[in-house]
Amino acid sequence: MATVPNNLPLELTSFIGREREAAEVARLLAEAPSGSRLLTLTGAGGCGKTRLALRVAQDSLGVYSGGVWLVDLAPLTDPELVPLVVAGVLGVQQPPGHPPVDALADYLRPRSALLVLDNCEHLVTASGQLAEAILRSCPRLRILATSRAVLGAHGETTWRVPSLAVPPAPSGAGSSVDLFAGSEAVRLFLDRAAAVRSDLAPTDQSLWSMSEICRRLDGIPLAIELAAARLNVLSVEQIAARLDDCFGLLTGGQRTAMPRHQTLRATVDWSYGLLSEPERALLRRLSVFAGGWTLEAAERVGGGEGIEPYAVLDLLSLLIDKSLVMADQQRRSLRYRLLETIRQYAFGKLGEMGEVERTRARHLDYVLRLAEDAEPKLRLTEQPIWAEQLAAEHDNLGAALEWGLTADRTEAALRLSGALAWFWWLRGTHDEGRRWLTRALAAAPERSTARVRALHGAGWLAHHQRDSATARALLDESLSIARETGDRWSVAWVLHLLGRVAYFENDPLRTRALAEDSLAIAEELSDDWLIAWALHLFGLAAYISADYPAARAYYAQSLEIRQRIGYQEGVTILLQLLGIAAFREGDFVQARERSRELLAAMRGHPVAPWLWSQVFAVFTGLAAAQAQPERAARLAGATAVLGETYHTRPIPMAEALLTEGLARASAELDEAGYAAAWGHGRRMSVEESIADALAVEVDVPSSPDPLRLGTHVKANPAGLTPTEIRVLRLLANGRTTREIAEALVVAISTVDRHLTHIYTKLGVRNRAAAASFAVKQGLV
Repeated sequence: MATVPNNLPLELTSFIGREREAAEVARLLAEAPSGSRLLTLTGAGGCGKTRLALRVAQDSLGVYSGGVWLVDLAPLTDPELVPLVVAGVLGVQQPPGHPPVDALADYLRPRSALLVLDNCEHLVTASGQLAEAILRSCPRLRILATSRAVLGAHGETTWRVPSLAVPPAPSGAGSSVDLFAGSEAVRLFLDRAAAVRSDLAPTDQSLWSMSEICRRLDGIPLAIELAAARLNVLSVEQIAARLDDCFGLLTGGQRTAMPRHQTLRATVDWSYGLLSEPERALLRRLSVFAGGWTLEAAERVGGGEGIEPYAVLDLLSLLIDKSLVMADQQRRSLRYRLLETIRQYAFGKLGEMGEVERTRARHLDYVLRLAEDAEPKLRLTEQPIWAEQLAAEHDNLGAALEWGLTADRTEAALRLSGALAWFWWLRGTHDEGRRWLTRALAAAPERSTARVRALHGAGWLAHHQRDSATARALLDESLSIARETGDRWSVAWVLHLLGRVAYFENDPLRTRALAEDSLAIAEELSDDWLIAWALHLFGLAAYISADYPAARAYYAQSLEIRQRIGYQEGVTILLQLLGIAAFREGDFVQARERSRELLAAMRGHPVAPWLWSQVFAVFTGLAAAQAQPERAARLAGATAVLGETYHTRPIPMAEALLTEGLARASAELDEAGYAAAWGHGRRMSVEESIADALAVEVDVPSSPDPLRLGTHVKANPAGLTPTEIRVLRLLANGRTTREIAEALVVAISTVDRHLTHIYTKLGVRNRAAAASFAVKQGLV
């Protein structure tokens, strides 16, 4: 069962009772072919729908070989995002022009899987429509939903989750405590009580009181757990007494006529009433978070207006002790969350106190600051840490964007969307990013610096989805505003992006021209990150011109810069491009070595999922070119599965190698052999595919041509940059300034500027002295 794909959370507390209910739900799911394949667990908030669903899902791991997946819809507010959230959990990428529901159906159709849609009550229509649509196409799929209301989908079966069994009312003080032995509710209370009071030794009297508490709380698990949490300051008898008084207050004194649907509300009101005012204020403010928060976030959003930031930690600890806030251990620290029922209750109180707008504003400001702090770090050595942090805050990012766009904080929302564009690209969530950016750009049309960033972010995502017309329009507007506002960094970056659009359109002349313009500004700003991207673009221009040696030389220069500044994600991209260029030159040894380096880099550094399909595509072409058709077909099959899983095509140059490799393998294998190898590859795991790729054999030429080996530019004593080294080499070979400019595809003024820098660094005054230095250093 451990090998079954799933994202089920570990159970941190014991599962009490519900054995019969869990068995019945599992039976209904198992018998779905003769009835409904959509089973919805309904019931009041806090009755245990989610916990029961998770237990059934955990017990079903051995039943559904295609995976058991939990999708929590509680943080979601936009019904249109339901399919995208489900796709995100499953790792399904939506290709351009392909509806997300169809993408999900394509992914789930061949799989025997269980999908748990949790907390659907606020999105019943969207959840029902999605369930109905994908069940039509996926015969082996089961959906287990939890909701306070039925979904209303065709063929839906509903199953009401009962409260925990409570003991009967005692007939007198002398009744035997054996009456409590089979009570699930009392067992739950005792279990949770032990976590709070390890020294608790139940007596006949305390068991009587526990029985009373459980009955008055109608056996609702959340209410019982809240009651047990108070044992840190009250005895069982005191809790029972306070519970009676609280119910009397909330029901107008009609203690025996309390409506069942108000029971949880009464329980939460009672717990809220026991809090100090600072605890209440913090609980209310924490309700604006979606998907949890960190301690720093609680201090920033919850502090102020009567709560000093340093006091938040103690208050948070008290709320955890009272089971109002949950603490989950993450890899580096604790992360906190509210149960959804408590969050809704606290948010209602926030509204009653007139605190929603200013608390939401602090939340937006916190998220905006986080995103803007993270954005430059996503481009350098700290990328994995910051990408992980933003991923953890995914729901908060969406909540902040949504509120900003609907509460006249559109400029902040625009800044936030622009800061997140690179994050969305790294995660491969292009559709989500474009959706937010489009909304933000429409809401804030003023020509501003924030609009520049949002425009080129949207253009970058559109370009990667091969929507060149949209990308060009967005980038042209971004470039225009950046020039108006004097934002030279953005001008250089947008020129690069426009060059990439030209590269995808196979226009080498325009690609080179835009690379030249971008490089000139990047060097003016002395920004190595931008310089590396400009050199990268020069390499792309050379590649589509079939000048592979030049392409590899530009890539090598860019690689040296990226390795020096710690831009690992950029390094992995260049390793792939170097391998492809070497392949096109016929240098299969170098192509394999670069591709092996790429695999090692990808395994040691988080990368966007689409990169895996690209590297296997390159190895497909390499295996086929080296007369290994079975391996080529296997790797092509593995590539196909990744493409289907993530709905991402390899970049054009890698896709071409895949196509060529498949054609060669198909021609060299008979139909049965090809089908067997292809099928084998589709069944391989990523690790097995990596091992197969690493096993590709390449004939080593007896006298390798040094010009076909990768070029690594090393640091020089004078501290020359890679571009300055190229200028100096050409100068030492007798090239004029104009000839150097033509060779590098740059302006004459750019060459003059390089020569000035070279003379200064070398401490010389003329070309002859500079050429002499180049000869002595072995540069020519």
